[in-house]
Amino acid sequence: MMICEWKSFSTDSETYTQAAFEETVGDEFEAMMFKDNENIPSYIWTVNFVIIVKKYTKVLTDISFEKIPRNPVCE
Repeated sequence: MMICEWKSFSTDSETYTQAAFEETVGDEFEAMMFKDNENIPSYIWTVNFVIIVKKYTKVLTDISFEKIPRNPVCE
C-alpha cells in the first residue's frame, strides 16, 4: 500500500516520526510503501532518494536505511 502522508512506525528500540526520520536521512519525506500488513514500511521516498528499509532481528527488532539516489546524473 502506497501512502503519501507520514505514518509513524516503531522498532523495539525507537519510534520514527517524520521529523526524526528526516533528520536521520537528511532529506524531506514524500511517500512510503507498506507490504501486506507490515507495521514498518518497505520503501520510503524522499525528495532526492528512495530509501530501502531493511528489517533485521537479533534479540531486538531493528531496521537500517539504504539510500539510493532517485535521479542520478550521468555524464
